[in-house]
Amino acid sequence: MTGSGAGAPSDWIEGCLAAQSALGRTLDELLDAEVARRPSRLPGWTVGHVLTHLARNADSLVWRLEGAAVGEQRDQYPGGLEQRRADIEAGAGRPAAELIQDVGRSSAAVAEVLATLPVAAWDAPSRSSRGVLEDSRQALFSRWREVVVHHGDLGLVDVPLPEALVEAWLPRELPHLAERTDPAYLLAWVIGRADAPTLAPW
Repeated sequence: MTGSGAGAPSDWIEGCLAAQSALGRTLDELLDAEVARRPSRLPGWTVGHVLTHLARNADSLVWRLEGAAVGEQRDQYPGGLEQRRADIEAGAGRPAAELIQDVGRSSAAVAEVLATLPVAAWDAPSRSSRGVLEDSRQALFSRWREVVVHHGDLGLVDVPLPEALVEAWLPRELPHLAERTDPAYLLAWVIGRADAPTLAPW
């Protein structure tokens, strides 16, 4: 079952777990102890920042889904975006081995909660880091996106967007393109009358 139906979103679960496994394989080959200090592809963030974010993001999903399982409507980060930022900064400078262990542990916790989540909990709401109320399927979808995109942001390997993720994600973003550039120019490009427009940051 995909993420749009009732019950467990099996396709999205499979995609998320595959993305975590791919990230783990990249990190298993990370032998350079200083790599965590290197700049990532995200402005102002090192590889250590990205890895810490991925680990805390995993913890936040577990927190939300465990809450859903017992009927608690939880915030992704109880301290909000400020807690998220502080946790990332606090963990970014750790040794590479500790960062990798943290990502592995937190990813395994995600896999465990996904395997044991009661069916009814997939419909239960929690709040994203920006305060948006969404069910557990959407929380999982967000985790899948985060792992795939930030795996690439590490700058260690090229990470193609999986077809299943593109199929589920692209339709959500297309309606917002006109908010990120001149709508008339965007339309001119769509109909083959102009070059591709420059988009404001996502």
